[in-house]
Amino acid sequence: MVFDKSYIEVFPNKMETPKSDIKGLSKAEVDEQRVRFGSNLLIREKNTLLTTIKSAATEPMFILLLLACLVYFIVKQYAEAITMLVALLFVAGIDVLQNFRSQKAVKAISKITARKTKVIRDSTPIEIPIDEVVQNDIIVCEEGVIIAADALILSSNDFAVNEAILTGESVSVEKFEGDTILQGTVVVRGYCYAQVKAVGSQTMLSGIGELVASTGKEKTPLQLKVASFVKVMVIAGSIAFVFVWAYNWWESGSLIHGLLHGLTMAMSVLPEEIPVALSTFMALGAYRLLKKGIIARSPKTVETLGSATVICVDKTGTLTKNLMQVAHTFDFTTQEETDFSSINKSNVILDYAMWASEVKPFDPMEKSIHHFYTSTSPTDEREYYHMVKEFPLAGSPPVMTHVYQNKEKDFIVACKGALEGVLNLCKINEPEKKNILDKGSNYAKRGLRVLGVAKGNWLQTKFPEGQEDINFQFLGLITFDDPADPKIAGVIQQFYEAGVEVKMITGDYKETAIAIANQTGIKTENVITGSELAGLNQEELKRTVGHTSIFARINPEGKLKIINVLKENGAIVAMTGDGVNDAPALKASHIGIAMGKRGTDVAKGAAGLILANDNLGAMVDAIFLGRRINENLSKAIRYIISIHIPIILLVLLPILLVFLPSMLFSPIHVIFLELIMGPTCSVIYENEPTDKNELMKPTSSSKNLLSSAQLWLTIFQGLIITAGCVLMGYYAHLQGFDEVKTRTLIFTTLILSNICLTLVNRSFTRTIVKTILRKNNLIPIIIGISIMLLVLMLQVPALNNLFEIQSLGLKELVYCGLTALASTIWIELYKFLKLNSKKTF
Repeated sequence: MVFDKSYIEVFPNKMETPKSDIKGLSKAEVDEQRVRFGSNLLIREKNTLLTTIKSAATEPMFILLLLACLVYFIVKQYAEAITMLVALLFVAGIDVLQNFRSQKAVKAISKITARKTKVIRDSTPIEIPIDEVVQNDIIVCEEGVIIAADALILSSNDFAVNEAILTGESVSVEKFEGDTILQGTVVVRGYCYAQVKAVGSQTMLSGIGELVASTGKEKTPLQLKVASFVKVMVIAGSIAFVFVWAYNWWESGSLIHGLLHGLTMAMSVLPEEIPVALSTFMALGAYRLLKKGIIARSPKTVETLGSATVICVDKTGTLTKNLMQVAHTFDFTTQEETDFSSINKSNVILDYAMWASEVKPFDPMEKSIHHFYTSTSPTDEREYYHMVKEFPLAGSPPVMTHVYQNKEKDFIVACKGALEGVLNLCKINEPEKKNILDKGSNYAKRGLRVLGVAKGNWLQTKFPEGQEDINFQFLGLITFDDPADPKIAGVIQQFYEAGVEVKMITGDYKETAIAIANQTGIKTENVITGSELAGLNQEELKRTVGHTSIFARINPEGKLKIINVLKENGAIVAMTGDGVNDAPALKASHIGIAMGKRGTDVAKGAAGLILANDNLGAMVDAIFLGRRINENLSKAIRYIISIHIPIILLVLLPILLVFLPSMLFSPIHVIFLELIMGPTCSVIYENEPTDKNELMKPTSSSKNLLSSAQLWLTIFQGLIITAGCVLMGYYAHLQGFDEVKTRTLIFTTLILSNICLTLVNRSFTRTIVKTILRKNNLIPIIIGISIMLLVLMLQVPALNNLFEIQSLGLKELVYCGLTALASTIWIELYKFLKLNSKKTF
């Protein structure tokens, strides 16, 4: 294809102008095509209110409530039956509401993360969401883009795609005018204009998309662990149900009486709040991240954020301003340096660097080269030459070569790339080679990016297979200035203060990397290059990677190796990246971080997080928010376990302790407690603020939110509450109280213990004296509702009859309150002793 200057994108933020003969569709034609062929949706959203209700109706707790409701109807206890029915609808309603909140957060994130594509409409290039692409649209496909629809190439330049998503083959496939490109494949080189021939369900990818949809979403490690725990508890509840039912049937001779006992036991064992809390915490956590300009693409990422111990950052654009402007050229023959900050002067180095760049540049350096060539060259020759051969960026160190020809059959052969790589292709003696490398090293020490430029001599019509077979003449160096972002030094310091190691991984020179590290505050004691890394065995690699802060001259394979070694060493790894070649390492890291503005579609697709404004500083907030989520989820789970223990034991203990009523609690009592516990763990703890100094260390892995010590302490909390309730039952026995009053005292004590437990479990590193001052607007609401319901149950005769309890005097209420307080407040003394001994738990 003849080179057209209209393809040149001189300024990085200016969208290219299409060829004059490519008009694209008009608005009316777009509407007509959408009516005829539909939208470009691969898989339609199937989540509806009906499916959500159906999901809630299949939950074990719903089934148990339904059974209890039926039993009460059978025995003609209609008040209890209606109460259970209302409770059943209420529990289902909570599930649906929580699901709605989660889905709303997820949809908000999905709307932000929806990919966009460039199209030509009414002769104007615009960017639209992919689902708005219609048949016969003209799409613009550039390096790093995921193709939006099946299309026919109208014109292209050095265009190649990776079709692995369809074929499984990762080898790049060159495409030319008239070839078909398919939705979902990735542009790895060049660009093209193409006319859409199939959208949505008509595309080749649609069959695979439907297969993917049918397989469902992969569960995260924590979701799997919670699901496994709930499954065990369901089995345990089923066994307990059968045992309690059989025992009470044998003891009382009543099948229905035994069945109600068994259902009460099963309901008390089932920890249905844990999966609800997990999904709520993760969805709302992702929504909180979104409000900070951080897009979380998966729950797994939100789970892992707080555990991050290492962040690997690239240099260009992350630590620097991503300006990448031409700074100098150095002519090897004349030994002349041109400083472009003081003078714009055309020279042979800049000319050949331009010819060795892409015709339509994607890389910021190549854009800058084209810009300076346009502004300095007295005669722009680009329109007279067309590319006849390209040797893409390859080799180690990498170089690239372009061959152009004009109508007179004159050739221009231009090569640029890593300085060592270009020198390896040129015939040059060792002393001169050393001098050039020293010159390049001096530039690099100033924080400049350095490339070598060479001129090829080739007169034959048939070109060799490899660029190494061309006879090259070394011309000189070209440097680029991309200064460090002054705000980054503060960000790096915050990472270190948060206990997160920072490692720079760059393809640039060692000296350049050190210069930028010094400007940004990254530790520079240990630096290693890609070639040095390649010479290490596995044990040396694990040892070296762990204590190295700067990795220079690293290729994409090297990045992936570093990430994998860090993971083998037990680190929780976050990594930033924006290019196609970063995708494997982004996917391999625990937390892949892509840049929202300059990141390619491929990088964004491989990453778990997207920084909408390319602001690395947002990651500090993200990590602290991740730690807050993990910390609060841990509190919620500890609360759920602690309060379930007395419920379970108070259903079981009447079998063993004769002074307790044989049926202390019924399904109505258990469901009331469930209705209190659900909002407490999912609403109060999710909204719980934390002190920043409590979050200065990475939280434990998301797979183990509770350590064994924390779990035993949690169980002990539950046992002490149980002991307090049993003690109140023994007091009632000594006083000669009947079954109803005994139940009332124990039930009241348990509800008050639940309120106290909610307050003391707000922090395990701060005493209640300090946490009571923390603002959490939901605490007075939830606790106020709990107290109000308790008062109503104790004072309203109809509720007395329903719950089989009675009103209590002030003295008895004080006893219940003091017992509840004593059963929970002891943890405050434990906290105080631990804090003063400077130990953590």
